[in-house]
Amino acid sequence: MTEQPSSGTQALDRAVQLASMVVEADEPLSFADLQEASGLAKSTTSRMLAALERGGLLERDDNGGYVAGSLFWLYAAAHDPWEQLVRLARPVMERVGSDTQETVHLSVLRGDQVVQVAQVNSRYLLGTRDWTQVDVPVHTSALGKVFLAWGLLDLPDARLEKLTAQTLTTKAALERDGAAARRRGYAVTVDELEEGLTGIAVPVHGVHDDVVAALGISGPTSRLDGRIDELGRSLISRAAEVAAVQHSDTHVKKEGVA
Repeated sequence: MTEQPSSGTQALDRAVQLASMVVEADEPLSFADLQEASGLAKSTTSRMLAALERGGLLERDDNGGYVAGSLFWLYAAAHDPWEQLVRLARPVMERVGSDTQETVHLSVLRGDQVVQVAQVNSRYLLGTRDWTQVDVPVHTSALGKVFLAWGLLDLPDARLEKLTAQTLTTKAALERDGAAARRRGYAVTVDELEEGLTGIAVPVHGVHDDVVAALGISGPTSRLDGRIDELGRSLISRAAEVAAVQHSDTHVKKEGVA
């Protein structure tokens, strides 16, 4: 069957259809997958895919499968998804800071790196520090331990750097620590990054109930000693507030689109 020449709008619609199928797919799609799913002639499919590649909307992986192209990644980088999370979490972080008077942190994973994306400073002079630019070993921070304990980062097999006498440096020790964190709902470090510093952190769940961030506080061990469980339970409640705000925000956006 000979395909009739397409108008400019029809051609654009078909190209959009192909791009949408690739972007929405859970794995790379082959040429045959796209041609069959779209119902287009092979020549038309080939021509449109080539144009989408030239425009940076699609590209091919090492096996020849089609994936989202560079323009999508440039857009994602320019419109950091964590900016929205920070915006939604900021009021909750301010309340945590007001309640505890300690430094409040929000961290996310970028690849295998734990990156702090927001901070509310301590009301005390002792304990005030900007941690957003500090590279903290994952196994020594409560925030990092959240991602280890909840399975977003793999536990290392090799012995890790020992920063203090309290630092956990083996996989077995971190497995036990992670199991304890999951049971109580929060991770803790006491004098593990540096002597006299305690951190407490909890997972923040996203709209799909996956862990999208870690919310925590840090301060001098002398101030937090004896309050760890109280503060941990409070953080669990605050993290639930952040999750609820995300759900509400997503619902509002969907209603607006409709």
